[in-house]
Amino acid sequence: MNIASTAARVGLLAFTFLPSDVATDSYSRADAERYITRSEAAWAESVATNDASVVKRILAEDCMWVLDGEVLDKARAVADAAKGPGDFLSNHLDYAHVRFFGDTAVVQGSETWTRKGGKRGHFVWLDTWIRRNRQWQIVAAEDISVPIH
Repeated sequence: MNIASTAARVGLLAFTFLPSDVATDSYSRADAERYITRSEAAWAESVATNDASVVKRILAEDCMWVLDGEVLDKARAVADAAKGPGDFLSNHLDYAHVRFFGDTAVVQGSETWTRKGGKRGHFVWLDTWIRRNRQWQIVAAEDISVPIH
């Protein structure tokens, strides 16, 4: 056995024992951006419904969400979503700007909402998504409500 053949086998052996995400996993940025943007839009729409499934799917178990200065974990966010829309009549995604840094995506966006009594405003937000076990989820989020006068 020559040195080149031995080196190739050692390299193949090392590659074989890498975690599957490192060894063979890759993703399409276009597909990931599409998934993230659609998920952000679904989360926005779910504010005016009691569809907690969206929040349950996109928030990581260790997610921390700061909403107008209040810190919520995933369990609280899912429970609040399941209670229903409160006074929100509608909420729609205006835009989501996605930037990738390896298996991390930072997304800045805005939503427009309407509440009972004709109150209107925006959520301006920043979400941090990571890709774990081939799944994109939010690990950190911050939303600020901005009324329209």
